[in-house]
Amino acid sequence: MTFDPNADISGGKVRRRGRTAGIAAGGVGVGAVLIFLVSQLLGVDLTQLAGGGTQGQTQQIGTGDQLETCLTGADANANIDCRMKGAAASLETYWTSEMPALGGAYHSPGFELFTGSTTTGCGAASSSTGPFYCPPDETIYVDTAFYDQLRSQFGASGGPLAEMYVVAHEWGHHIQNIGGIMTDHPSKATGAASDSVRLELQADCFAGAWAAAASSTTSPNGVRFLQPITKAQIADALNAASAVGDDRIQSASGGQVRQDTWTHGSSAQRQAWFTRGFGSGAKACDTFSVPAASL
Repeated sequence: MTFDPNADISGGKVRRRGRTAGIAAGGVGVGAVLIFLVSQLLGVDLTQLAGGGTQGQTQQIGTGDQLETCLTGADANANIDCRMKGAAASLETYWTSEMPALGGAYHSPGFELFTGSTTTGCGAASSSTGPFYCPPDETIYVDTAFYDQLRSQFGASGGPLAEMYVVAHEWGHHIQNIGGIMTDHPSKATGAASDSVRLELQADCFAGAWAAAASSTTSPNGVRFLQPITKAQIADALNAASAVGDDRIQSASGGQVRQDTWTHGSSAQRQAWFTRGFGSGAKACDTFSVPAASL
């Protein structure tokens, strides 16, 4: 999926932070507790970041860059940071109209790109954390080096739509947060039919719904954000979803596939729910009313 070169992406709300140094946990405190809660809720293993360390100041190297030079779809096609800004602009436009149609009130998430490490409302994070959404500060955090890891470590085929699928998935968590879905389903249990898995599969479904609408969603200058999606690009997105399935990760790590420990769902489940959203829209993404056998 590529951007129309003339699309206006200037409204994408993305900031790139400078490299953070001197992160100190200072023992187990509020940050550690928040990290644990988010790990359990979203299935993202952040707990390793809440370990020991001495108390000290967090030093920010560089200032926040609003990516002001990323203005057009041509910029998004040429540069990964601009592509993230373009994805944000497209997702913002989509959810501004889609969430009211679902009966909710929409407001934007924060979206921050970082390199190496950063501080968040959920505590400290590093590039090894992977992309995640932090409910306390309603912000998506992405180290774009993850996309290289997605190809090299997880075996994904990559591609622009696969990269934007990751952003759309995390944006889906924001929709769950502000829509009260996370509050209504607070269970932190694991397992193939757990609320943790259902939250992740719903975020995949929301990502699919956005992808289907993206090539008809227009930017502020009336030009469509994205060119029509191709079968190969859909395959890239499905491949990315498959690469981060719990069963695929457990098998790749040499361990036993144990459904009772799942937090994100199997490769097949993640692909199926992305496909459902792509084919039927966000209204078809109620993973919580589906029987366990049908997930």
